[in-house]
Amino acid sequence: MRLRGKRAVITGGSDGIGLAIAEAFLREGAEILIVGRDAGKLEAAREKLTASGPIGSVEPIGSVETVSADLAARPGVAAVVEHVKAAARPLDVLVNNAGVAYLVPFETVSEAQFQHSFALNVSAAFFLTQGLLRYFGAGASVINISSYFANKMIPKRPSSLYSLSKGALNSLTKSLAFELGPRGVRVNAIAPGTVDTAMRRKTVENLPVEAKAELKAYVERSYPLGRIGRPADIAGMAIYLASDEAAWTSGAIFAIDGGYTAG
Repeated sequence: MRLRGKRAVITGGSDGIGLAIAEAFLREGAEILIVGRDAGKLEAAREKLTASGPIGSVEPIGSVETVSADLAARPGVAAVVEHVKAAARPLDVLVNNAGVAYLVPFETVSEAQFQHSFALNVSAAFFLTQGLLRYFGAGASVINISSYFANKMIPKRPSSLYSLSKGALNSLTKSLAFELGPRGVRVNAIAPGTVDTAMRRKTVENLPVEAKAELKAYVERSYPLGRIGRPADIAGMAIYLASDEAAWTSGAIFAIDGGYTAG
């Protein structure tokens, strides 16, 4: 168990990629705190994580706590920081996974969408990392969940706002790796390709029928492995980055995308 005894905070941990990372961390022996806005979804996630025989049919090893907080607002960030502070134990891993994707045409992006996108995709990671910095233990790891959309686009899928926010997160990752490295804190990002999450399914459901068909065909011909990702596909890299095996890994953006950005 590569994460035994480590304490981890995972934002957006009640479903999708965040929940898959939480499940994987738990199996590796971590003590996890999952953060989400919806208290009901958090409780359902906690019950799933603590039940016997989760994904992989492996009984959970670590422990699970939850905090309901809207990280797009500063009080939500403060609530997470206070929870970690009250534990009076060093924090080993922070996974900044909470995010939102407004895949809407550039000309229709509203100011509210712009502000919310940056509040959750960028500011939350910035200020939560800043707020928790004093509680990081030796060799702590920050893992930012970015996106291939920071560097590569899909025809007929408008992504100006989402790409902008994830590009900013990549820049934050690299700059913090330099700034926090002397303190022994490692900062990396995972840039998934398209992953089958509830957020993705909701986005696709809103597309016209023709656009859905085009998207399916595009995935089949553009991904060398012939499919989009599953949340569990991202968890393995997160385990590595959280573990002592990655002690000399910092400032990297890891493309976990079925080979999509290789060409």
